[in-house]
Amino acid sequence: MDLREMGYFLAASQTMHFTRAAALCGVTQPTLTRGIQKLEKELGGPLFVREGGTTHLTALGRMVLPRIEDIVARSRSVRKQASLHLRLQGSDLRLGIMCSLGPSRFGPLLGRFRDAQPGIDLSLTDATPDRLAEQLLQGDLDAALMVQPEAYHERLRAEPLYAERFLVACAPGHPFAQRKAIAMRDMDGQTYLSRINCEHRDVLGSHLAAVGARLVHACRSEREDWIQCLVAAGMGVCFLPEFSAVQAGLVLRPVEDAPVARQVCLVTVSGRRWSGPLARFVEALRRTRFATPAANDQLHAPRALFR
Repeated sequence: MDLREMGYFLAASQTMHFTRAAALCGVTQPTLTRGIQKLEKELGGPLFVREGGTTHLTALGRMVLPRIEDIVARSRSVRKQASLHLRLQGSDLRLGIMCSLGPSRFGPLLGRFRDAQPGIDLSLTDATPDRLAEQLLQGDLDAALMVQPEAYHERLRAEPLYAERFLVACAPGHPFAQRKAIAMRDMDGQTYLSRINCEHRDVLGSHLAAVGARLVHACRSEREDWIQCLVAAGMGVCFLPEFSAVQAGLVLRPVEDAPVARQVCLVTVSGRRWSGPLARFVEALRRTRFATPAANDQLHAPRALFR
């Protein structure tokens, strides 16, 4: 059934007058009549009875009226939502965030983006790199902010945003806190708190092994906030990306002899057409100037995190 023909039927059922119904629809009376006749043919029976100067619905017409009203209303709703989406109102952006990525670099950006595009409903999904890649390929995410030491899937496109070093995090009372930097061999015998979702775990482990440093593992957790809290409480130390620190009381120190860094990227699916909201977000992201890591480990993080 054609939506225009259903619209003709609704106008005629409202006015019970084909000429006035045609005027409401902006067509000629013969055009409206032919449309209704075509609809009657598809439904298998007459929808109106015209007796003398009056017109009324048949039993079939009364039966299909509420259903056709519902179909037309739903169609109008879909068109309205599509129009709003194209104007970036009532549209959504599904963004994946790697679980070990700290919020400090993107929080202000997302705040500005929301102010500039209040009609876009932003949803954030926290997951591991493997899971984010899977959700991107399945179409469950529009884009992801993530890190992956190995090559990305051939269908994924990674646009570098900034690099961040891995530093050693400790409590203010730890001996490391009194030094400007440490060597990888200084990690030998240290009580270590493992971040299970650290994607550079193997890389860091190879540097430790190269100098014969052995860690004493005290705790493992998928929760970045828990590990940071335990480090600040003096339970042990951990390697931590420099912009991931959110726990007050942490002291961060660079590793002087084996600097390890990761490249944070915007990842999208190659060849997939971007939605309007995603295009606006990428535009805002590209305008953002992310500062490069500096020699002073206190840069780019809240001062409260350092002593």
